Amino acid sequence: MAEQQSPFDAEQYKGAQRAQWNKDGAAWRRWNPTLDAWYGEATRQMLELAHIVPGQRILDVAAGAGEPAVSAAARVGPGGYVLATDISEGIMEQARQVADALGLSQLETRVMDGEQLTLPADAFDAVLCRLGLMYMPRPLIALREWRRVLKPGGRVAVLVFSTADRNDWGALPASIIRHRARLPAPAAGQPGPFSLGAPGVLEGFFRQAGFASPEVQALPVPHRIGSAKEYVRVAREAFGGLNAMMAHLPAPERESIWNEVAAAMGRFESPDGFEVGGECLLVAATK
Repeated sequence: MAEQQSPFDAEQYKGAQRAQWNKDGAAWRRWNPTLDAWYGEATRQMLELAHIVPGQRILDVAAGAGEPAVSAAARVGPGGYVLATDISEGIMEQARQVADALGLSQLETRVMDGEQLTLPADAFDAVLCRLGLMYMPRPLIALREWRRVLKPGGRVAVLVFSTADRNDWGALPASIIRHRARLPAPAAGQPGPFSLGAPGVLEGFFRQAGFASPEVQALPVPHRIGSAKEYVRVAREAFGGLNAMMAHLPAPERESIWNEVAAAMGRFESPDGFEVGGECLLVAATK
C-alpha cells in the first residue's frame, strides 16, 4: 500500500530550509571552487542575459554563499550596487565574508524571504536567482515580487535544474535514498530540485507573473571531479537536501546508504576521471 502524503506546510518547509542552510552553508562555501567549475559557465550566461553593466542596481535572490552576487558586483563596479538575499542568516554570513575578502564594498547582504521582499517597487535594474526558485513553495508569488521590485525595462534571469532524467548527479542519489528510507515520491507541485524542469512549466509561471516574452534555453552542466569517491564527498557535505531525506535514520543506516550511492555513482567514473550529466534551464525576461 502506498504511503499517505502529509499535507504540505510551506512555512514549516521554509523553516527546515533555513535550518538546513544554516547548518550546511560553510560546507557550500568550502566547495565553491568545485561548484563554480560546474555552474560557472551557466552563471556567466545568466549574467549576460540579465544585461548587467557598470553602475546598475542588482538584486540576487537565494544568493547562497555569494554567487552570482559576487560576479554581478564585479560587473557593476564600485559605482553600482548588489543586494544579496537569502532565507538563511548562516549562509548570508558566508556571503558577507566572501564579499569582504574580495573588497566588494558595493555588495550588501540581507536575510530575506524570496517570496516576500521587504524592498520598494521599481528599485533594481536586474533580479538574479541561481538554483533557488525551484526550492520556493510559491514560485509564482516569488516571480511577481521580483517583477514588482524591477524598474520598467529591467531584466530578470533565473537558473533552475531541468528534469530528473537529465540530472543523474542528483536524481540517482535521491532515488536510492528515497527507496532505502521508504519515502513517498514527491507530490506534484511541491518544491524540489526538478520541480520546475518540465517543458513549459517555468515559462508558464513567468507569463502568469506578467512577463510577456520569457526566453528559455537548456544548458548542459556536467559535474566533473577526480573520482566518484570525491563526488560523494561533495554530495555529503554540500547537498544538504540529500542528508535531510534520511535524517530520521540511525547513523549506520545512513552510512550504508551513502556506500550504496558511491557504488552506483561509480558507473560515471573512467580513466579520465568522473563525469555525471546535468542540465539547467536558463530563463530571462524584461519588465
